[in-house]
Amino acid sequence: MLDDKQIVDLYWARSERAITETDKKYGRYCHYIAYQILADNEDAEEIVNDTYLKTWNTVPPNRPDPLKGYVGMISNQLALDRYNAKKTEKRGGGKLILLYHELDECVADEEESADIGEMVALQDALNRFLRSLPRRTRNIFVHRYWYAASISEIAKQYGMKENNVAMLMFRTRQKLRDFLRKEGFVK
Repeated sequence: MLDDKQIVDLYWARSERAITETDKKYGRYCHYIAYQILADNEDAEEIVNDTYLKTWNTVPPNRPDPLKGYVGMISNQLALDRYNAKKTEKRGGGKLILLYHELDECVADEEESADIGEMVALQDALNRFLRSLPRRTRNIFVHRYWYAASISEIAKQYGMKENNVAMLMFRTRQKLRDFLRKEGFVK
């Protein structure tokens, strides 16, 4: 199996093998991300294919390092876009609305953070916050809010009780809110 740099070099050479190698290495990962958000296998497969297309169209000029994070971010964004489009059609509730509600008190309103420079600064602050957490807490937090894993899925994966996971998430969100307040993102 090729490493990320070799795969990115294939994209830069405009070799279709880049997509095949990306699929071999990260296809299941991208599918997992999309499925956690959409809960639909067919939609998740479409998102994976759309991820490869968007990666093809954005590399070059980008030279992602690591490639896993890059395709994961694309899969996540495409799945969220698909989810939002479906929810707009249905006007129903769902687990992502719950996740957004949980994080709502931690981050500024969309209108307040519309400036691209501020969005980059917020991303940097979030990365610093995540790095400051103990590894297990960080992994659980990322599983909850990046992969949209349920409390019960996390509890099972980490051998914890559901109420302990919920309490850990509550405390971590409070720490995030306090951190973002100190950084000037929340009043």
